[in-house]
Amino acid sequence: MDIRKIIEEMTLEEKAGLCSGADFWHTKAVERLGVKRITMSDGPHGLRRQEEEGDHLGMGGSVPAVCFPAGCATAASFDRELIHMLGEELGEECRAEGVNVLLGPAANIKRSPLCGRNFEYFSEDPYLASQMAANYIKGVQSKGVGTSLKHFLANNQEHRRMSSSSEIDERTLREIYLAAFEEAVKESKPWTIMCSYNRINGTYAAENKKFLTDVLRGEWGFDGFVVSDWGAVNNRPADLTAGLDLEMPGSFGMNDEKIIEAVKAGILSEEALNTAVERILRIVEKSYAVDKTAPYDKEASHALARKMAGECMVLLKNEGVLPLSKEDKVAFIGEFAEKPRYQGGGSSHINSFKTESAWDGANKAYVTYARGYFAGEDKTDEALIKEAVEAAKAAKTAVVFAGLPDSYESEGYDRSHMRMPDCQNALIEAVSEANPNTVVVLHNGSPVEMPWINKVKAVLEVYLGGQAVGGATLDVLYGDVNPSGRLAETFPIQLEDNPSYLYYRGEGDTVEYREGIFVGYRYYDKKKMEVLFPFGHGLSYTEFSFTNLKLSAAEIKDTDTLEVTVDVKNIGSRAGKTVVQLYVSPPTGDVIRPVRELKGFEKIFLAPGESKTVSFVLSKRAFSYFDTEIGEFRAPSGEYGIEIGASSRNILQSASVKLTESKSRRLKVGMDTIFLDVLKLPDAMPLVNEIVRKMDVADAGSAESMGEGAAEMVESVLGYMPLHAMVSFSGGKVTFADIEDFIRRINEGGDF
Repeated sequence: MDIRKIIEEMTLEEKAGLCSGADFWHTKAVERLGVKRITMSDGPHGLRRQEEEGDHLGMGGSVPAVCFPAGCATAASFDRELIHMLGEELGEECRAEGVNVLLGPAANIKRSPLCGRNFEYFSEDPYLASQMAANYIKGVQSKGVGTSLKHFLANNQEHRRMSSSSEIDERTLREIYLAAFEEAVKESKPWTIMCSYNRINGTYAAENKKFLTDVLRGEWGFDGFVVSDWGAVNNRPADLTAGLDLEMPGSFGMNDEKIIEAVKAGILSEEALNTAVERILRIVEKSYAVDKTAPYDKEASHALARKMAGECMVLLKNEGVLPLSKEDKVAFIGEFAEKPRYQGGGSSHINSFKTESAWDGANKAYVTYARGYFAGEDKTDEALIKEAVEAAKAAKTAVVFAGLPDSYESEGYDRSHMRMPDCQNALIEAVSEANPNTVVVLHNGSPVEMPWINKVKAVLEVYLGGQAVGGATLDVLYGDVNPSGRLAETFPIQLEDNPSYLYYRGEGDTVEYREGIFVGYRYYDKKKMEVLFPFGHGLSYTEFSFTNLKLSAAEIKDTDTLEVTVDVKNIGSRAGKTVVQLYVSPPTGDVIRPVRELKGFEKIFLAPGESKTVSFVLSKRAFSYFDTEIGEFRAPSGEYGIEIGASSRNILQSASVKLTESKSRRLKVGMDTIFLDVLKLPDAMPLVNEIVRKMDVADAGSAESMGEGAAEMVESVLGYMPLHAMVSFSGGKVTFADIEDFIRRINEGGDF
């Protein structure tokens, strides 16, 4: 396919037409030039392939497919190999169904538990989110199918999502919201990226040249095409100039006409249009580089979905009641035991070819069932409660299947609170009173408040675990699978504790991210705030020890890499997996930084008594913050903590490394610089003493008249004094010429 030649032969009308969809799921073909169409399909945790053109909203029936665990669950696996495997499977299914580009993954940060789409997103932590996204992308694209990393950028709520402006300072953007996408783009090279609906600092994502061109392509090297979220186009010529190549779905030729008019009027250069066309054609070429395969084995995929769900579940609490014995009498209580909620609502909703509930797979000789509540309504039914209590009393262990109904979280709207339905909370309270051995199994896409947490013996978070969640839940409850998931988000005690609580929805179309970089555990740990369950938390049916933490060097430069190793041993009686989490703790300084940040993780399997050495390699970025004055990441000199933890609150091993910044950043002194900052310069003291003596700031008599603490007060006043104030406070003994000479001599020591 000679792309340059095709572009030369295309008419202006054909070029403009190629930059918008033919219908809801397809790009346009240019048959006379041999250009085929691309077929796209919603993901990201399954294939939502609509037949032919689909309906005008893209919400109609789709082909039967396999629903895998949602992003909230797969991120909790902390398992790169698992999510790569998911990507490979989805790539195979796309090929079987004739899909060229799968719309996913979604790497947006979980800023608040209220976001209606949190079930689709990975984490509150950008490093974890980017690693999950990168491996998903690699897996799908290894099968010759493209991905569309979304939603770029700062789409962290559904409330007014098509008009609101996410107001975020540059440092927060770089360290949190851009960082969730950055490594995924650099490491996995997604074929396409989908822009979000919202504005960023006043400019729509689709028209934002800074992010679509300067950052995405200029800084990160992205070479695919950018596609709009469906309906996110507001000004088509401006979008093209900014770097938005493809509008989806089409606008029945109306925006194509605007492109043509803009080119003819000289408002839009034909060169910019050609660039967009070339990017689209390159993905068309890639899309047909592999042949379609035979239909995939849905049953085998279902079995894989069950395996994955078991790997993602997080055992939040266990006071010796789990795993269950297959010979004990157990009561399964709650409608979700029979009809599990396993996926979220909206564009990612999969038409599952089958589902599997815990009750379906239960051994009815030992397990009884009581409905407990109606999932579709929040109304306490006393008859159902009574039935559940009786079942609980007759069993050794009562397992309550609870969580959030479909109506509580979906694309398109946010949650208004963090509570579970009152009827379910009442059920758990009643059952736990009837049976002290009560276990709660949670089906939800984001954190919930747990007013009953101290009354139950165990809590198993299964998230939205896909169509095989029922069987996978049995595997974990009965110990056939040892739980190994870890929380990819903090569970606060109450919604009001969340750092974005006061200003999450914003005012009108303005949403200020006032918490800055302190999202999730970065905030809770800095505040030393009690949480329900911390980031990275998760229990196992066995125990692990972490010993012998070693660093490759005690001192490094920021141009070096640091190798970190730690020994991990299974000291329990069951085989199992654990997640080794590496956090970096920065030194205390003038820059406000989190207590610690996740900078590495590895998931390993160990048989009883087995040991392994886990290795990490840290580069400058692991120690850095974004310095807005110089516009880049920097790691200031100082002593950094290297911490190995079982969560952000459970640090098991720690060491430190002294880092030296290789590129000296020297303060540029001016008239407004205060003495305190000048004193931080290593060679400034002689000059400071010289000019302070000339000031003669306070004699013994005046100091005595100021009372106790006078010396400290004078020192403090001098420290906070800008240099230009020396003229006034010296009684004219220091002139502006003296200060200018002082500044010149200080700055001769260097610059930024």
